[in-house]
Amino acid sequence: MSSGPRREFVGYAGNPPSIQWKDGALLAVNLVINYEEGAEYNIPDDGVNDSWGEYTFQYGPETRDLGTEMHYEFGSRVGIWRLARLFDEHNIDVTFNACALALERNPPLCEWLKSRNHDILGHGYRWYGPDNEIGAKMTREDERAEIQRALQSFQKTMGHRPKGWMVRSFPTLHTRELLVEEGGFIYDSDSTNDELPYFVKTLNKPFLVVPYTKVYNDTRYLINPTYSTPRFFFETLKMGLDYMLGEARQARAGRMMSVGIHPRWSGQATRTAAIRDFIEYALSQEGVQFVRRIDIAEQWIAAFVGR
Repeated sequence: MSSGPRREFVGYAGNPPSIQWKDGALLAVNLVINYEEGAEYNIPDDGVNDSWGEYTFQYGPETRDLGTEMHYEFGSRVGIWRLARLFDEHNIDVTFNACALALERNPPLCEWLKSRNHDILGHGYRWYGPDNEIGAKMTREDERAEIQRALQSFQKTMGHRPKGWMVRSFPTLHTRELLVEEGGFIYDSDSTNDELPYFVKTLNKPFLVVPYTKVYNDTRYLINPTYSTPRFFFETLKMGLDYMLGEARQARAGRMMSVGIHPRWSGQATRTAAIRDFIEYALSQEGVQFVRRIDIAEQWIAAFVGR
């Protein structure tokens, strides 16, 4: 049995490598749209409910939670399209961290994605992970089958498979090794321990990690300490952008900012307004560019592989 990845406490030791982003940008901002609607736990599919709704209370194990189901359905019916219009209006590219089943269940969204330049980050076939009842029971071979099933589904719905991967909440001890064994992946985002990409040796090969964030993330509308108003989310994003852009200017080297967005939360009009305000503020700042996650990964590999 694998003991999993080795812990790494040093990282870049305060001296990150100098990256020059495309078009001279100093801060690469990546909006990650976590599209999970229809792939979450639910009584009809799994016999259990998911608890990541608009409220934190839970139903009994045998009671179908229609409230949470409808919360997710809002994300796929309304929220994702409100966000889609916002991205179109501002002509920015984003990353869809999508569960394969969620895309299967929304063909119009697949067609919209095919007509745009956004990229896909694999988020599993179902929205399973080791932090929940079913995911915790998955064996290494179960997880391998989940990855392969997702890839087959993406190929069918989108016409191509993703080059990156990120599981629910956090990876298992086997996830990264399975990605390398499967092949075709150039990075994962199953880490929150840095703000810039880095390489890890996995099965004796260098494998890129493009870190994610749980701080610049709209899950804080649900999890304590919560955003009591969307204005707090905007202020969090603005303050983070200002600080990292200042660091990039001082170092004359690129920095990266990830932002996690969920259609079922940020697709509500009042919360979309916070995303809109952040996008417009970011676009007003010299040196800031919205990019896809695959762009970050490919630029990092081109700059540092072999050095």
